[in-house]
Amino acid sequence: MAIAQSRNRHCRRGPDQREHASKILFIQNNTAFNNRLSEILGKEGYQVDACIDEEECLNLASTLYYQLVILDVMLPQTDGFSLLRKLRNIIQTPVIMLTAKGAEEERIESFYHGADDCLTKPFSPMELLLRVQTLLRRSRGDLETTKRFLQVDSLYLDKVDQSASVGGRLVRFTPTEFRLLWVLVQHKGDVLKKVFLYKAVLNKTPGRYDRSIDMHLSRVRKKLSAAGWQSERLRTVHGEGYCLE
Repeated sequence: MAIAQSRNRHCRRGPDQREHASKILFIQNNTAFNNRLSEILGKEGYQVDACIDEEECLNLASTLYYQLVILDVMLPQTDGFSLLRKLRNIIQTPVIMLTAKGAEEERIESFYHGADDCLTKPFSPMELLLRVQTLLRRSRGDLETTKRFLQVDSLYLDKVDQSASVGGRLVRFTPTEFRLLWVLVQHKGDVLKKVFLYKAVLNKTPGRYDRSIDMHLSRVRKKLSAAGWQSERLRTVHGEGYCLE
């Protein structure tokens, strides 16, 4: 028995097991739909807490550690955008917004308020699972193959902690915003095309009218400016892409 315990102590956990241990907060106004998706995610090994009440959701988000939040735009007591703004004041956890079919305004507003991804209803369970897996994987980053720290003057980034500071003062970014800033700092002085940023940051190809990177970049600029950093150094190069000077 002692030998078996010694061996177990040195067993390595596979990457899928770590991913499937993730806790998800699911906020949607339909109890039956909540139960169905919670069951689907639960079968894949995710731990899911479902809620509808705004106060309960904020309490769960502030007291428990979640790796992902799935939030519907349509809620009974408030709209999803208002709740997203409140969530962003207390957590920087990745958020997938559930939006109505064909409602481009909802997707744009979701990204504007800090969502990391949007999923249009109706959707298949497989698409939801793939979005969840991709966003969780992206938020962790490929830590083994990159530097941990990057610095540009007073701006300091720590990829392991997913933290940023300006002059020693913490600046709160969502995982997608942090990843965008990391890529720009990593390629300081280079003009990065939109197609490259969509793949590196969002792991997708941009649609013709997709402005999600623009929304994320706008929020990064505002936060850097509020922290006293020269946000104008994040330049838009017309017809080409973006560059951090």
